[in-house]
Amino acid sequence: MLWRWVFADKINITLQAMPAKEGIKGNFYMKRNAAIREALNFDDVLLLPGETSVKPGDVVTKTRLTKTIEIGIPLVSAGIDNVTESTMAIALAQLGGVGVIHDNMPLGKQVEEVRRVKRAEGDMVQNPITVSPDSSVAEALDLMTTYKVSGLPVIDATQKVVGIITNRDLRFFEDYAKPVSELMSKNVITVKGKIEKSLARQMLHQHRIEKLVVVDEQGKCTGLITVKDIEKMSRYANAARDSQGRLRVGASVTLGKDAVDRSAAMTDAGLDVVFVDVAHGHTRDAVGTVSQIRQQRSNDVQVVAGNVVTADAARSLIDAGADAIKVGVGSTSHAASRSLAGVGVPQLTAILNVVEVCEMSNVPVIVDGGVGCPASLAKAIGAGAEAVVISHLFAGTDEAPGEIVYTGGQAYKVVNPAAKAQHRPSASPMMRDPYKLDEDPIDTSVPYRGSVVHMVNQLVSGLRTAMAYTGARDIKSMSERAEFVRTK
Repeated sequence: MLWRWVFADKINITLQAMPAKEGIKGNFYMKRNAAIREALNFDDVLLLPGETSVKPGDVVTKTRLTKTIEIGIPLVSAGIDNVTESTMAIALAQLGGVGVIHDNMPLGKQVEEVRRVKRAEGDMVQNPITVSPDSSVAEALDLMTTYKVSGLPVIDATQKVVGIITNRDLRFFEDYAKPVSELMSKNVITVKGKIEKSLARQMLHQHRIEKLVVVDEQGKCTGLITVKDIEKMSRYANAARDSQGRLRVGASVTLGKDAVDRSAAMTDAGLDVVFVDVAHGHTRDAVGTVSQIRQQRSNDVQVVAGNVVTADAARSLIDAGADAIKVGVGSTSHAASRSLAGVGVPQLTAILNVVEVCEMSNVPVIVDGGVGCPASLAKAIGAGAEAVVISHLFAGTDEAPGEIVYTGGQAYKVVNPAAKAQHRPSASPMMRDPYKLDEDPIDTSVPYRGSVVHMVNQLVSGLRTAMAYTGARDIKSMSERAEFVRTK
């Protein structure tokens, strides 16, 4: 073999040239008459255990998603149409991660998916769904079902609160044509402006109600404080939340004007981070899209860009304004770029290629691809990544889009291709991302895996154990302490 692997300086893998043979030159990159650079995947190495006093329960899994956004666990659900919509994004954010709403849908629907996540819970529901007193009970019930809420403030034409209607008012009621005004509770307990959680709890208990309507000086509805939200804040203490207590959410876009328009509209809806998600991120189109989004929205939203596998590519996206870099091209043998085009870099080497230049700019690395088990997650973090995108492991869960079907005694989660086609944007994914080779298979079924909670627990448990083995108490020290040994 022309190159001998040398493991030194914790995780840094370097190559030492052996004497040249038969006229082959010792270059790192494969060119004509040049040596071939060896690259490693997660299965090619193991983490070296070290002296430790750290137990798995002592480990802190809090990490950075971008320069300014922290999350409780280093897990991101992929922006793919059989993985992440609002249900998955809500569930994962409650557990401490972040879901990325896919863009294989019209702009309006993607914006609404983002809104659903931001409305799911928080210190206060801002701009809550409302109904007019003249609306029918059927309309109110439809709104409550669509947005999965248990009550609606009733406002008049001047936006002033005149009542509230809840599930309790509608119980056993069957005349759905009657106006809301005949059923609503007119004695509405309201508060002005912001209110401390302790006082909100006290008022809810004192009046034996489940909702406080927040109004401004003119009596116009501006928000809603609910018992459920207060309970969720306590129940999900590790949840990924913004400064207003709302769940964090990301969304994917591709290239050009469509990506810029989507980013602007979703940012207005409360989006925390936009993922410029393309198969090959080292292109003028990708760099230009990142730059346009950054210039248009300034600091309103964080930008994750990728996918890349080289330091030069990462540097180009960072210079364009990226707040995190996503790594992964042809990371596994099943990846289309590798199997169809013969392009890619095994994922461990790809991380090491990118992480140094990202560290110099204080930009996190997010791994996308090649992580199919807790061991690979631990190795990715050890190599310097701060978060990992999970796709197929989450695709078969209850929270993923699709329906559960049973075939031959086995359960599968299926996204109907015909139903997906009805909601696609006018431009196909191939047209929006010219380097994308993955086409939707006719059979979109994946094995059913139960709740995403179980999958997350397995991944995080494995990571905690690996960190304890290496003596790392947090994500940062994991990358500093991790050492690898070759297995092949």
